[in-house]
Amino acid sequence: MPITLTIPEGLLSPAAQAEAFAGLTEAVLEVSGLNGNAFMTSNVVGSINVLPKEHVLVAGKPAEAAFVELKLPEIALATPEAKRTFIEKATDVVERAAAGRLRREHIWSNIVYAPDGAWGIAGRSYDNNDLIGVITGSAV
Repeated sequence: MPITLTIPEGLLSPAAQAEAFAGLTEAVLEVSGLNGNAFMTSNVVGSINVLPKEHVLVAGKPAEAAFVELKLPEIALATPEAKRTFIEKATDVVERAAAGRLRREHIWSNIVYAPDGAWGIAGRSYDNNDLIGVITGSAV
């Protein structure tokens, strides 16, 4: 389940970037109720995009800001409450990692869903039922 954290250069130290990504990973697993699930844990992946300061914009102007994007199959975080909880936790994680260098109002999150059957891992396409089966089979 790819997570993309986009930030301007200089906002987070390498250690803070690692802390933020670990926290985002923990948040998605916790909100999904899948802490310790071997399949899910190994498939929470992603990237940290560190852009030149002039390439991170708010209202069309360079700003200290952070963007969290979580890509998921349709079956994940399916309730409005789960979505709200992940977004709140993701914002908390990034705000904490920034240690006062970033206003909460400049942290944006979004969740993007892949349609049924459009999820691929290691060259294999999974539909929602396949994912449920492999996740359930990996339960702790």
